[in-house]
Amino acid sequence: MHTFETIEPAGLSLAPLSAIDKGWMLLTAVKPDGTFNTMTASWGGLGTLWNAPVAFVFVRPSRYTKEFIDADGTVSLSLFKPGAYRRELGLLGTKSGRDGDKIAESGLTVVHEGEVPYFAEAGAVLIGTKLYAQLLTEECFTAQGIARDLPHRMYEENPEGWHTMYVIGIDKVLVAR
Repeated sequence: MHTFETIEPAGLSLAPLSAIDKGWMLLTAVKPDGTFNTMTASWGGLGTLWNAPVAFVFVRPSRYTKEFIDADGTVSLSLFKPGAYRRELGLLGTKSGRDGDKIAESGLTVVHEGEVPYFAEAGAVLIGTKLYAQLLTEECFTAQGIARDLPHRMYEENPEGWHTMYVIGIDKVLVAR
C-alpha cells in the first residue's frame, strides 16, 4: 500500500495510452449520500479541454457505476501499473456492485480524499468532477479510417448499448511515493 502526495496535474508523468489501455483504471463514483461503486475501465484519455486538465471516460448504460456518476458526478480514477492487480481489476470489471460487495471481495483497500473514495494500491489517482456527458451515437461516426466499421463492431453486435462519454475535470492529482 502506498502513501500519496498531491501534485499539479501538469506534473503527472505517465504514458496515458499504456496507463489506461494496458494498466487499466478503476472509475469510482460517489453519490451525495456517500455510497459509491467502482468499475474497471480501459477506455479513456487525458488532456486539456476548456483550458483545464481533463479525463475522458466511457461507460455503458448497463454499468451500475453509471448511476453514481449521473447522480453526483464526483469521481476518482485510480490508475495502476500495467499488469499489476490484474485479478482484482478483472473481478471489479466483471462483477456488479448491485449483486454484492465486490470491492471487499477484491481485497483492494479503499481510502478517501475528502468524500471521494479511491484505491490505495494505485500508482496515481485523479480526483475530479463531471463537466460534460454525451451519449455516443451512430450518426456522429465518420466513414473514415478505423471508424468505418466501429458502429457495427462495437455496438450493433453488442446488446449492452452505446457508451456515454464523460469529460471529467481533474481537480486533484495524487501520486504514490
